[in-house]
Amino acid sequence: MLSRRTRSWLRSIALALACSGATFGPTGAAAQSDEKTLQEIERYRQALLDGNPAELVVARGEELWKAPRGPKKASLEQCDIGLGAGVLKGAYAQLPRYFADVDQVMDFEARLVHCMVTLQGLDRAEVVKNPISGVGQRQTDIESITAFVVEQSRGATVAVPQRHAKEKAAYDRGKKLFYMRAGPYDFACSTCHGVDNQRIRLQDLPNFEKTEPAQRAFGTWPAYRVSQGALRTMQWRVNDCFRQQRWPEPAFASQSTIDLITFLGVKAAGGKMDSPAIKR
Repeated sequence: MLSRRTRSWLRSIALALACSGATFGPTGAAAQSDEKTLQEIERYRQALLDGNPAELVVARGEELWKAPRGPKKASLEQCDIGLGAGVLKGAYAQLPRYFADVDQVMDFEARLVHCMVTLQGLDRAEVVKNPISGVGQRQTDIESITAFVVEQSRGATVAVPQRHAKEKAAYDRGKKLFYMRAGPYDFACSTCHGVDNQRIRLQDLPNFEKTEPAQRAFGTWPAYRVSQGALRTMQWRVNDCFRQQRWPEPAFASQSTIDLITFLGVKAAGGKMDSPAIKR
């Protein structure tokens, strides 16, 4: 019977292979085939860029942002997401960040929930009850508003701040999470996102150890997922990574997700926002 350590090692190898695709340095015909596959994937991605359905989500998000809603009959136009009340241009590119009024670090989705509760008087439990749309469902208010707000930062430079002690602490915790091996498969975020040339099916896995892949990856989320027919936010992206690692599902906008997004954002410093993007 195999020891626990051996079983864990074998599981790690299997998962590494699963996320790596054909990355054992193929030669000859195999190398040519792999190169052709990559070229076809790139052609597929370029074809997707011709029309991004996220534009419709952005339009709905703008309506929701400006509409008086909730018990207080107020809009979100005075929501401060880091650069002052109502200032949207470039603000998303500087999140997560520390907010003095709540004495904590927040990403956009956490801050949005805060504004919906404080400005509009909505019940927090109801707001976060179903933050992510299911298959065939209409995009949630959080998803739609996120699409609108991130659009206002297109072209802005990613500059997640690290000035406040709590911002630095969030980064440190996020870094530990990124490299922490856990769960039934002894898996870490870095297993797939800490090495070069890995892919799951048609999806390249960016190496966050390197600046350019980190910038490109962070700057293109939120994104419209063609395979799901829906716009997905950064909270969804992190949550889905937890799921694929077979870790416990984190609560929406929990401290752990914000910490991890902080780490990824700092690694992407200097990149340009190009979101909502469109992906497989």
